[in-house]
Amino acid sequence: MESTRQKKVSRLLQKELASIFHKEARALIGNTMVSVTIVRVSPDLANANVFLSIFPAEEPKEALKVIKSNSGLIRKSLGILVRHQLRIVPILEFFLDDSAAYAEEINILLKK
Repeated sequence: MESTRQKKVSRLLQKELASIFHKEARALIGNTMVSVTIVRVSPDLANANVFLSIFPAEEPKEALKVIKSNSGLIRKSLGILVRHQLRIVPILEFFLDDSAAYAEEINILLKK
């Protein structure tokens, strides 16, 4: 069960990470759109699991690998944006959110 503080911090992180990916994703991974779907924060607010949807989905694992390798740069940019709201910038762990692909597979199966 998430506390109110965890929910507020996760919403803040989701909003700021979305703006970071909107501005800097082209430099990192080219013409791939990255969407932050869910951010889950630990109870001590020190770790954050970030779930990303990556479009077009030809090579999402390669794009995720590039994002993970640049997580320090992303965390630094995040720290600059939230320095007045948070004392500690959480350690970011990125995961691939494949719920859109799963929903597409379900739709295809239902149409058969």
